[in-house]
Amino acid sequence: MITRRAAPTHIYYIALLSLLSLLHPHHHLPVSAAASSPTSTSRPHFEGFDADEVDDDVDVDVDDQQLPLATDLPLRSPPPPTTTLSDSDPNPSDDDDYSSPTSDIKQQPSSSQTTSFEPYWDEDEFEGFPQHFPSETPVPSSKGPVSPSVSDPNPDSKPEPEPEPDSTTAAASSRRSLSSYTVEIVCWSFLVMFVINYFTGKKENENIVLSWAMKFASKDSIFDKNFSLLGVGETDDSPLLLKEGQNVFKFYASGRRFCQGMLATTEMKSRHDLISRLYNMVVPCKDEITFEVYMNDDAMDQVVFAVARKKLAKTMQKEVRDLQRFAGLVAPPSGRKWLAEELAVVSESKEVAGDLITEAALDQVFGDKAFEKFGKGFISMHFSDQHLGPHKKMLVFKFALPDTNNMADMSRLVALVPYYIDLIGRYKLSSQARSKTEGARLKVAQEVYKELQNARQEALQKRKADQRKKMEEVDAKLSAEALRKKEAKEHARQMKKAMPKMKMTRA
Repeated sequence: MITRRAAPTHIYYIALLSLLSLLHPHHHLPVSAAASSPTSTSRPHFEGFDADEVDDDVDVDVDDQQLPLATDLPLRSPPPPTTTLSDSDPNPSDDDDYSSPTSDIKQQPSSSQTTSFEPYWDEDEFEGFPQHFPSETPVPSSKGPVSPSVSDPNPDSKPEPEPEPDSTTAAASSRRSLSSYTVEIVCWSFLVMFVINYFTGKKENENIVLSWAMKFASKDSIFDKNFSLLGVGETDDSPLLLKEGQNVFKFYASGRRFCQGMLATTEMKSRHDLISRLYNMVVPCKDEITFEVYMNDDAMDQVVFAVARKKLAKTMQKEVRDLQRFAGLVAPPSGRKWLAEELAVVSESKEVAGDLITEAALDQVFGDKAFEKFGKGFISMHFSDQHLGPHKKMLVFKFALPDTNNMADMSRLVALVPYYIDLIGRYKLSSQARSKTEGARLKVAQEVYKELQNARQEALQKRKADQRKKMEEVDAKLSAEALRKKEAKEHARQMKKAMPKMKMTRA
């Protein structure tokens, strides 16, 4: 039989006092005060208990006060201490430790490590906790200075001021802005230059032509004395020049013996075109004027004749059709005054060349001394009764136009036009030269006829080949029965054609 020993009386008194101490929490210090006291620091550590476990002696209200501070619990690697600034009293009293839990929660500074528990919120389980946690980003106060960021390793450092743009940076930015508009600047500059050059070049061409007209087509000039009608109209008020383009002008004159009229065409350099002007700087060319004299049919004999510079004369003999067929280069005759060394003659016969190169022409233009002084603007002259086009018999003179101030230099060249009109109108071939020229023209006519016949034959063969090809295409589309009928019909036609023809006669 086991007997229980009665407990001593003083044990019951100790248990009663412990119960009374739990029922009266105001007699105990808060956790924060206890932590600051030296007795709390000397509390021994008991093995088997976790560091974050709540002590039995800590009051329930103190535990409720520390619950929202989830980040104040010790971690395995505690974060670096942070410094915050607030508007509160810099010397807080000890009475603040006994403030209510709600006020402590409101005055708790915001931390960048505060975690949002809103997706896991339960009002019944977390009773007494605030429903809205402080914002993660601290809002700067309008009264006090802005608190430094938690992530800033040096909170005392001042923000660096933005660098002010200096003159070098501004110049570089201006250069970049100008370089981005390079294409537009070049295009607009070229357009402005093109427009300016258009009007200046147009005016320059007009001034040169008008200067020529005032010198040779005005009253009492050389053309006024040799032609009865000048200009494009029949009245005195009609304009002398006809403008066909910015660099092409024409002048017409008529009313003279041996010819139907004369047409002068000036072909100027394209000074109004900027690209052509730049091209002419590399490849220079001249302003040219061409005189075309339409001779009467009975006023011009069978003549094919040309005078030009040596290089141009060879080119004309190879390329111009009438010179290629009827004429050839003529060697200078011995014992007679002849053309300057720069010139060459292309003629149908030596007789024609000798008759048309007269002493007057040599003295005025084509002689050695005269050509050196007055023949700088001479290009060529070509007389032929076999020209292509509506006018068979023509005289063609081609000269270079000087500038406005030196227009008188071509006076002797212009004088060749009426001189050779009269000379060709009165010129008659000898019988020997005529027979030779007629034989050459007959031979050329036969060659031309053969060429026409060959061209007709080729055209006829081409037409037959096209018809045959069309018939083959049609036969390819026919059915077998239709093709058989067509072959039978063609066979009957061939048989009928092969039968001998019989003639019926009556006795």
